[in-house]
Amino acid sequence: MSQQQMEMTRSKLRRLLVVAGVVLALDQATKILILNYFPLYHTVSVFPGFFNLTHIHNPGGAFGVLSGSPSLARHVFFLLASSAALVVVLFLYFKTPGRYRLLSAGLALIFGGALGNLTDRIRLGKVVDFLDFYIRSFHWPAFNIADSAISIGMVVFVYHLLMGNLPE
Repeated sequence: MSQQQMEMTRSKLRRLLVVAGVVLALDQATKILILNYFPLYHTVSVFPGFFNLTHIHNPGGAFGVLSGSPSLARHVFFLLASSAALVVVLFLYFKTPGRYRLLSAGLALIFGGALGNLTDRIRLGKVVDFLDFYIRSFHWPAFNIADSAISIGMVVFVYHLLMGNLPE
């Protein structure tokens, strides 16, 4: 590997660590605040008719998928799935050429979000959610900062996919 390639790899790694690190830090800090200052299932209306802070735990995946499965099997499944996803995202990130900065940023957001939720699963056996958006009786499933980063990163990835703007 040439000196220039090594420097580009180091630069990409620094960008990944900054973006994913900020996501992870914000995610874990907000979850610690919720865990320490909000009793489980407690809700505070922030913008009535639109947004609450609500402390809940999700032992399953997105939208509570598999939350009713046996605890040990579910826990092992999500630890393995999250770890595999991190490896895939890391591979895609480093295979993405430097000129695809938006795609790289999206992948870094996904990586940081996946790390945040994996940290919860390792530490607590479930994910802490607290952002509750709704209109009248329609509630979007509660989520957290990590979920937001994953969603934004996926929008960027899908945009590149649909526009045929993925690297070769």
